[in-house]
Formats: sequence, structure tokens, C-alpha cells
Amino acid sequence: MAKNTQTQGTADFDWDALDLDGYTKIERSEYSDKYEETLTSIVEREVLEGTVVALNKKEAVINIGYKSEGVIPANEFRYNPDLKVGDAVDIYVECQEDKNGQLIISHKTARMHKAWIHVNNVLKTGEIITGFVKCRTKGGLIVDVFGLEAFLPGSQIDVKPIRDYDIYVGKNMEFKVVKINQEFRNVVVSHKALIEAELEEQKKTIIAGLEKGQVLEGIVKNVTSYGVFIDLGGVDGLIHITDLSWGRVNHPEEIVELDQKLNVVILDFDDDKKRIALGLKQLQPHPWDALDGGLNVGDKVSGKVVVMADYGAFVEIAPGVEGLIHVSEMSWSQHLRSAQDFINVGDSVEAVILTLDREERKMSLGIKQLMPDPWEGIEAKYSVNSRHNAKVRNFTNFGVFVELEEGVDGLIHISDLSWQKKIKHPSEFCKVGDDMEVVVLEIDRENRRISLGHKQLEENPWEVFATIFGEGSVHQGTIIENKDKSGIVALPYGVEGICPAKHLRKEDGTNAKIEETLDFKVIEFNKDSKKIVVSHTRTFEEGEDRPTAKAGGSKKSAGGSSSSNAVNTLNSSNEKSTLGDLDALSDLKKKMEGGK
Repeated sequence: MAKNTQTQGTADFDWDALDLDGYTKIERSEYSDKYEETLTSIVEREVLEGTVVALNKKEAVINIGYKSEGVIPANEFRYNPDLKVGDAVDIYVECQEDKNGQLIISHKTARMHKAWIHVNNVLKTGEIITGFVKCRTKGGLIVDVFGLEAFLPGSQIDVKPIRDYDIYVGKNMEFKVVKINQEFRNVVVSHKALIEAELEEQKKTIIAGLEKGQVLEGIVKNVTSYGVFIDLGGVDGLIHITDLSWGRVNHPEEIVELDQKLNVVILDFDDDKKRIALGLKQLQPHPWDALDGGLNVGDKVSGKVVVMADYGAFVEIAPGVEGLIHVSEMSWSQHLRSAQDFINVGDSVEAVILTLDREERKMSLGIKQLMPDPWEGIEAKYSVNSRHNAKVRNFTNFGVFVELEEGVDGLIHISDLSWQKKIKHPSEFCKVGDDMEVVVLEIDRENRRISLGHKQLEENPWEVFATIFGEGSVHQGTIIENKDKSGIVALPYGVEGICPAKHLRKEDGTNAKIEETLDFKVIEFNKDSKKIVVSHTRTFEEGEDRPTAKAGGSKKSAGGSSSSNAVNTLNSSNEKSTLGDLDALSDLKKKMEGGK
């Protein structure tokens, strides 16, 4: 019972009323409020300024006026080796009190926070800032700006192409902030923008004084396949590949190299003077002006083939002086061929000057002129009526072109191919590449033309046909086609006759049809026009009074029994006669004339 009384008394004891430190409850409350007023009011996740109160190799103690100091690792101050006690530094409050009652702050986070605000302001104002190039990365450099890592693209380092990025690593450089990605907190800076701003002023001064024909000194900035870009001190100009040298240039690298200093002449520029055309070869005398004044048409020259085309080859006979050998001047042959069939790039050739125009700076050359002209003495070599072997080269609608020898071609007109065959196109008679025997009919040396014949190799069979296919003679024939309301009839010896439609009526009243073989009477024979008109109807209309001479057949014929036998023999063996039959026809003619 006594124990419970003691416990109850302890619980009801007023400890605040106990005067342990000499202060009353009211006084203690007043002094506590005054102490709280001396402490800095801080908010987490804010950037504040503090003072270094202690510093060693491992950490720095920072006083921010709070009831406890904060501790920051010394490595966050590596960028500032001169840090000392008493220096003011920025800190970021991460936590007012951790579980141990310790204030948690960070200088690195504070720098980054302030740096991000600063870098955004710099982007708006265009302020020039200084950064430290930390290292190289793909496509450029990493730069420390206010504690942030920014990207410097290779194209933004300088106005000229940079081939070695490593020379900038470890250096402080000035930059302009050109782009910020707020989502990914990426910063892009440019050093080139500063140089361009300086060059823009220089450019205005240079451009204002540009004139055509002006000679300036420049530096080779870039070399491309089509030309060279020259830095004229803030203004770029282009020397096109054709303006580098009077001679042929395959690539500008043959003439210039990067960073080379050159004197160039201004050839042209646009109204705004943004595109400047420069020349290098124009500072040297034109090679044509130095060409030997004694050179004339007909002289021989030597040179190297520098360019090939299907139509010819360009030969450089002196640096910057070229002549064209057209493909037609490479061979006496008249057949179209490519220039590559005769010469190639790099070949050394000898040629003859055909034309020379010093004012226009043009020259044409020929190499066939160094070889004998096959047309010299052509009349003696290919006299009229002489026979020769030729090769078929090509056809036209009107004849066949054949080659007698290299450079000498002749034409066989379609009418001179065969005595008896009616040829619609030469391809019916021969093929390209065939060998053909020909007879020279006519020579035109001035125009280099030779008329040839093939049928003239044999006697004109129509002289013989006149005795065989006389008017009134009857012959067996086959209708092979209908043309212009008439039938075309195949007669003996490969001869064709025309049978008008009204003469195709047969004895039974029907009309003869194609591929029908019947007797036909000659009602007209014209040796000059090689025309035979026949009739089947006449063979039965005239009764017993009609002539009975029938080639290949019976009864009488104009040539008697001997000629009749000859005709029968030819009919039986030469229904599709060729020129080889002419000897037999000639014999037949002699027998018939002897019979008369």
C-alpha cells in the first residue's frame, strides 16, 4: 500500500517547476524563443551560402547558421585547390536532420543546380563563357561548364575542318551555348560561333573590296573531287577543277594540298558576293600562246592520249595543248567502230595535224593519214568489169554494202543482185558476213564510191527467156500467191508470171486457187521490164486453133525436137532454177537458133 502511494506521488511531480538551472518556467521559455530567432531558417532542396569553418584532406565543415554544421567531402572542391577556412561556398540542403540529427548538405549538387540556372540564362543572353575541355568523345569533345558536362561537336570547334581533336584536350576555351535539351539536361556549346562572329567583320571588309581580276593570297581549306576551297581570310572561294591548270587534271590533289598558301585570281562572284569563283591557271601564260609558231596543217606531232570517248581521243601534244583524233580519222575503214578499238588512255601516238585554229585554240589530228590511202590508184586495182571477192557488211532497203578491203567499200544495188528473182529486201538474198563474188560496174574516185554487181557474173537469162516464153507458148505453172487481184504464177527456170484475175477461170467455170498447178499461155512478154503475163483461160477458150508449143511437154515447139528435149530436161531438174542454170539456157538458145 505504501509502494503505490510513492508511485502515485512521482507521477504527479511537477518537474518544470523544479528550479535546476536557476530559471523559472517563464524565463526558460523566453530565452528559448530568443535562441530560436538566432538560428537560420532553412528549407530542404534549396541552394544556400555557407562558410568553411574547418578543412582537412578528407572533408570540409560548413557553417550555414543552423543549429548544426554540415560536412562535405573534400573531393567536391577538387576544382578549387585554393579553398581555405573562411571562404564562402554554395551548398544544397539535402536533409535538415538525418536519423543521427546531422545536417546533410552537398556542394557538388549546389554547383550543378546553379550551373543549370546559369547556363539557361547564358543561352538567352548570348554571353560568352569559359569552359575546360575534359576529354574527347565520339564526334567531338566533352567540356566542363560551371560544373556541367557540355558537348562540343567537332564541326563547332573551328571554321576550318579539324583533323586532330586531341590537341584541345586539357585546355580552357571560350564558348557560346547554342542548344539545351531541358528533358535530358544536355548542353551543346560552340567555339566556332565566336570565330564566325569575328570573321563576319573581316568578311565585310574583304567583300567590300572584291573586284574581278584581283589577285589575293589564300590558304587551301578543303579539297574535293570537283575543286578546291580557298580561305581568303574569312571569305571562302572555290577554284573549280577546270581552273586549276591548263592541262588535264584528274583530281585537284595532283595540284594542291591542304593548308597550302596560294595566289589566286578572282574570276567572278554573285551579286551578294557570297559565291566567289577563283582561278589558279589564269596566273600562268596560256600554253597555246607558247605553241610553236612553225606548226602547220600537215605536220606530224607526237603526244599522249589523255581522254577517250566513243567519238574519238584527245591527245596532249604539249602541256595544256590537246588535239582531237576523231574515230573517222583513225582508220580508212568506213565501218563505224569505237575509238577504244584503236587506242587507249596513256598510249603514245604519232599523228598528222588536219586543222589548226590558234584563235579558237582547237586542233584536229589524224592517224590514218600516216598509212597508205587504199583509194590511191583505185582505178588500176579495181578496174571496171574486173571480178573480186568481197564480204557483206550491212544492208539497206536499196542494196548491199560489201567490203573489198580495209577502207574500200562498194554498193550492190538490189536490182543488180539477180537477173530473174524479184528481191524485196537484200536480206532475202544474202547474210551479213557472207563472202560474195562481185563485178566492178562504176568507180567514182572523187566521192569514194564503187558500184558493184553480182548478177553481171552471168549472161542475162532474159535473152534466152525471150525464145522460151514467146507469146502463145504454153507452160506448166503453179499459183503461189494473189496480188493486186492477180495471181503470181511460178514458171520454169525460177521465172514468175502474172495471171490477171479474169484469166484464172478454169474450164469448169471455177477460179484457180493458190498452190494449183495448171497450164498457162503466155499472152505478153517484155524483156526490158522482165514481165511475163500468162492466162489459163486462153488454154481452152481458143480450141484447136491455139498454139500447142508447151514447155516441158508434148506436140511441137518452136525449136523442134532437140529444143523440146532440152526444155524437158531443164523442167524436170530445175523447177527452182538458179543462176547456175544459165549455161543450160545458153545451150538451149543455141540449139533453138540452129533449129530455125
